[in-house]
Amino acid sequence: MFKSKLKYISFLSVLLMMSCAKRGSITGGLKDTLAPTLVSSVPKNFNTNFKGNVITLNFDEYVKLKNTNKQLIISPPMKYEPLITPTNVSKFIKIEIKDTLQPNTTYSFNFGQSITDNNEGNALNQFKYVFSTGPYIDSLTLGGKIKDAYNKNVDNFVSVMLYEANDKLKDSTIYKEFPRYITNTLDSMRTFKFENLKAGKYLLVALKDKSSNNKFNPKDDKIGFLKGYVTVPSDTIYELELFKEVLPLKAFKPIQASGNRLLLPYEGKQNFKNSKPKIVLKNNTEVLETIVTQFPKKDSLQVWYKPLKADSLSLEVSRENYNKRFTFKVKDQKKDTLNIKAVQNGIINFRDRFTLESETPLVKFDKSKIRLVNKDSAAVDFTTEYDEFDQKLYVDFKKDPEEKYNFTFLPGALTDFYEKTNDTLSYKLNTKELADYGNIVINLKNVKRFPIIVELTNKKGESVLASAYSEKETRIEFNLVVPDAFTVRVIYDDNKNKMYDTGSFLERRYAEEVFYSQQEFDVRANWDVDQTVDLSIPFNPEVEKKQDEKKKKEDEKKRKAF
Repeated sequence: MFKSKLKYISFLSVLLMMSCAKRGSITGGLKDTLAPTLVSSVPKNFNTNFKGNVITLNFDEYVKLKNTNKQLIISPPMKYEPLITPTNVSKFIKIEIKDTLQPNTTYSFNFGQSITDNNEGNALNQFKYVFSTGPYIDSLTLGGKIKDAYNKNVDNFVSVMLYEANDKLKDSTIYKEFPRYITNTLDSMRTFKFENLKAGKYLLVALKDKSSNNKFNPKDDKIGFLKGYVTVPSDTIYELELFKEVLPLKAFKPIQASGNRLLLPYEGKQNFKNSKPKIVLKNNTEVLETIVTQFPKKDSLQVWYKPLKADSLSLEVSRENYNKRFTFKVKDQKKDTLNIKAVQNGIINFRDRFTLESETPLVKFDKSKIRLVNKDSAAVDFTTEYDEFDQKLYVDFKKDPEEKYNFTFLPGALTDFYEKTNDTLSYKLNTKELADYGNIVINLKNVKRFPIIVELTNKKGESVLASAYSEKETRIEFNLVVPDAFTVRVIYDDNKNKMYDTGSFLERRYAEEVFYSQQEFDVRANWDVDQTVDLSIPFNPEVEKKQDEKKKKEDEKKRKAF
């Protein structure tokens, strides 16, 4: 009986211990969502008559620094970057100033989102440390927004700068000198705001500063500016449009690509369609016959010449006020040969022209040796157009629905620069039903001026799916387009050259005005879409973001219902 009682007591003891263990178990608790807090700083934030070179920021928990090279904005900029330590986890941040501070100047260190707690990565959003080397803190502000002059969406981390409008301000200043004040849109905003400014007149400039050196490098950077000065204080919300300048022509030493072709590298995106440079290739004093074309997808021209025996050649390139002469050796290399490739294969859409690409430039076309017949072997009339610069032959003809076409290029139909002709080429093409395509009518409201280029692009505005040129019409028809989701882009072609033109800082010329419709619309097969686009309502990325979120919720709701 005693043993039985002992077993019973032991059993109760085990249960009691398990119960106690259960009541005392450790849980994870609530997730930390609070950002770190500054508890003190030496010297104090917003102090005046600053004379030291060391600042210490103390926080209520362990913090770490993240992406300070992008997030930290120091205004005015310093020639020598301060040393910020420690690089590991700590409860303090130490700033050692290496530059000579300007007198009577308010400085701000905006850390953006770079200060986070160690455990959860909660950011101390837009924390600023401000001090003045003078007796007071400048407190004026100036704000605005950034857009891209041509692209639908603007870049992140755009620097916005103010230069004092004084006797030292010249056209070269933004290329060589630091601005008086600087701010940045960082990675989540399209707006900017200057704080702690002093009253005065300023030049306002925005840069997508690729090298992060606070100076304008036209080769790499986009720029936006206002032609006139801004005055602080001001309640105006300024808008700056970023664009990439077309650099003045600068050619580099030719590269021999083959036994009959040179590559001439050049700097920057150049508009050679309407104005090619003059290129003269010589063997001693003899001027050689050449054809100049674009090297696909590269900033280089192709200079085609007839094969010859020579140790060296000279090349002179000129355009407007630019002139450059090169002398270079040539080697006996394999020569380029005639090779034709069709862009379309099988299906051809109603809006497309049949396109052939040639690896060597073509110079002669014998239409009598080109045959186009339908499925009934009836001859179909056609026209040809050759783009020498891009080495493309376009063949256009009236296309009927659900039809089969057969192109035959007999020997001798095409002759290239080296008097080589094609062998027999045959291409079979098919068209679809009309019902496989959609029709779009764009009704434009509040057009500011003409002429305009009207384009249907994909949602991001990265590729043009159809285009039209209008000198007075506001009703634009795009028939038989391939079903897709479209956005409308309108370019005000002020110089009437039927293409978009960028701007220039030195010429104080803005890029041509570009409009994007806010609303994206779908064109489906066998649909007619009649769309009104009001050009007085500019594209707003925040509205698009909300529309996308709404569409995602609706799609998810439909998916769950299905």
